Amino acid sequence: MNPDEIHQEWAERSGEYSPTYYAYRGPDEASELIRDALDSRAGPEPSVLELGCSSGRHLSFLYEHGYTDLAGIEVNGEALSVMGENYPELAAAGTFHLDTIENAIREFEDDAFDAVFSVETLQHIHPDNEWVFDEIARITSGPLVTVENEGEDGDDVNYVNDEFPLYYRDWRRVFAERGFREADSKRLKRDTFRLFRPE
Repeated sequence: MNPDEIHQEWAERSGEYSPTYYAYRGPDEASELIRDALDSRAGPEPSVLELGCSSGRHLSFLYEHGYTDLAGIEVNGEALSVMGENYPELAAAGTFHLDTIENAIREFEDDAFDAVFSVETLQHIHPDNEWVFDEIARITSGPLVTVENEGEDGDDVNYVNDEFPLYYRDWRRVFAERGFREADSKRLKRDTFRLFRPE
């Protein structure tokens, strides 16, 4: 699949892995790890961006725990209406960009956010668009959290349900090459949680 086909797949996603699917599942261990990481490292009243926020289950968890300056990027147009139904306070308080990460991220200034995180999102970035990781580093002034599947090489790809690609990468290496130091990590059931700090 090329990058445009991947974007289209997620923009039109329904059923499994759709915004409704994730809203039904609600917050999880990743949500708690992200909150703990931000509580200890992001400073008072941080601005926080989620890459691939879907219907907002992780951001809603942060909102419930006192975070108010929240933003998200999401390609699926259904996500914001699902968010409004399931997490109305977050939908009213947050700032959301309905676009691909590749398009939206270019609009942000350097160090635009005190913290940035992703959950099972960056693993779907096509190898042709790995320049996005440079942009993530550019806009992040504090903690960067990834909760992603891992591997050694972006050329190693698995097709989930024979539908959309998941690219395995060494996330520690990816962000070390972009000036971030790993501060914490934890192996989860499917993913690995990693907390990075700018050098």
